[in-house]
Amino acid sequence: MKHALAACCLAVCLVGAGPAAAAPGLPSKNVAWVPAAADADVDRAFVRARAENKPVLLYWGATWCPPCNQLKATLFNRQDFAVQARNFVAVHVDGDRPGAQKLGKRFGVSAYPTLVLFAPDGHEITRLPGEAEPEQVLALLQQALAGGRPVKALVADALAGRTLAANEWRALAFYAWDVDDGRVVALSERAALLARLAAAAPAADDETTTRLWLKALVADEGKGAVKADAALRERVRRVAADPALARRHADVFVWSAADLVRALADGQAPERSPLVPLFDAALQKLAADASLSRADRQGALGSRVELARLAVPEDAVKVELAPALLQLVREQAARDEREISDGYERQAVITGDAHLLARAGLWAESDALLKANLTKSHSPYYLMSQLGGNARKLGRTDDALGWYRQAFEKSEGPATRLQWGGGYVAALIELAPQDGARIEKTAAQLLDEAGRDAGAFQGRSVRSLQRLGAKLAAWNQGGRHAAALKRLQARLDGVCRKVDAADGARETCRTLLQPRAAG
Repeated sequence: MKHALAACCLAVCLVGAGPAAAAPGLPSKNVAWVPAAADADVDRAFVRARAENKPVLLYWGATWCPPCNQLKATLFNRQDFAVQARNFVAVHVDGDRPGAQKLGKRFGVSAYPTLVLFAPDGHEITRLPGEAEPEQVLALLQQALAGGRPVKALVADALAGRTLAANEWRALAFYAWDVDDGRVVALSERAALLARLAAAAPAADDETTTRLWLKALVADEGKGAVKADAALRERVRRVAADPALARRHADVFVWSAADLVRALADGQAPERSPLVPLFDAALQKLAADASLSRADRQGALGSRVELARLAVPEDAVKVELAPALLQLVREQAARDEREISDGYERQAVITGDAHLLARAGLWAESDALLKANLTKSHSPYYLMSQLGGNARKLGRTDDALGWYRQAFEKSEGPATRLQWGGGYVAALIELAPQDGARIEKTAAQLLDEAGRDAGAFQGRSVRSLQRLGAKLAAWNQGGRHAAALKRLQARLDGVCRKVDAADGARETCRTLLQPRAAG
């Protein structure tokens, strides 16, 4: 697993009280962002784009999301980004604005953050990698603004054996494959496609070819779609052994080193791979590289921890790491806590430090860091969900449910509340299945909140509701809670009657709890 995502998007986001109104701000003050929450907002932006013959850059994010805050702290606030912004129409879609999830479905965006560049006529050109360094993103953006062709067309030409320019191969290598959402390739076929592109890339452009192979290996997740032969192992080994090459591919090494080792272990246990000490040495240099952002340096240290954990089960709570490595983790967290003054950077980095402390087995220190930052965070509910996750893993059931409840009570925005609320119900079902009254009450509250949100049956929100439905179905196995499910279905029926029938939203609503009622 990419530990960067484990700290953010995969954190247990959980949901009591009435919904708080979200007040999403613009991503930065130096760019004339156009806030959008409905089709009409985006349509007006494209009318302007066509009139001014400018592309549209759409940023899809959320207030609480650590990688989104990292973008705000390192890219959006830069003067050179502001200068580039004069050449495009900047549109900001916060996933918690009413109706935003319907826009997410329209543009095929779900993961926070996603950056998409469109031609003035609305055709998608490319998706920019939010995890890459700001300078790399700016260069890719400049290239696309200068007349870059759509990535779909580049992929088709590459596979057909047609000649691509060097900058077009680079556009493929740096495309945001992780947030493609099936626009170019289905998730199940992504690793194989990247491997085909890597094999077709010109040998003269070693850096681009290497990046495509690295991304293919990470995307494969050990499933065997990418065959790591001796030549590929040597290519990766050469990059890890050369500080300059490792630096050029820093974003991949920083966040996916353990994934690469697993992919290249050559049939032996990953912890015994000769790549482990080589990668660890490269990561030590990256963690000390002051030209990288705090988050990337933190990521390098986090990957060192993940390499050290290769010999233990992924979900192990107690781990024994080298004292020197533990000391580095402690020192980094203390330094970040002491030095960070920017609120966006704090949300991005401190949450990552807390996750890293936990992965290093320093649970009490992780809790202490999170608690110390509850009053400093603009989205404390995210930190509360991390505290709940820590307590859950340590078997502290009452503490876990308490933090998950608080996280829901403090959460803001319709999509976020459904996500946190669904997580809270899931935790209740797992940790306190006998508490039927609280499970039913919280589920009913979520259905009521969904009924007040026009976008509840679109995008991330409907997936949150579908996960809720699946959890309730499992809870009702054998009809153990049939009466509660019947009452919830009646409540849902009232909600669905008011849902727009367009795009299948009403039907999706109507069937949300049917499997539970039949169970």
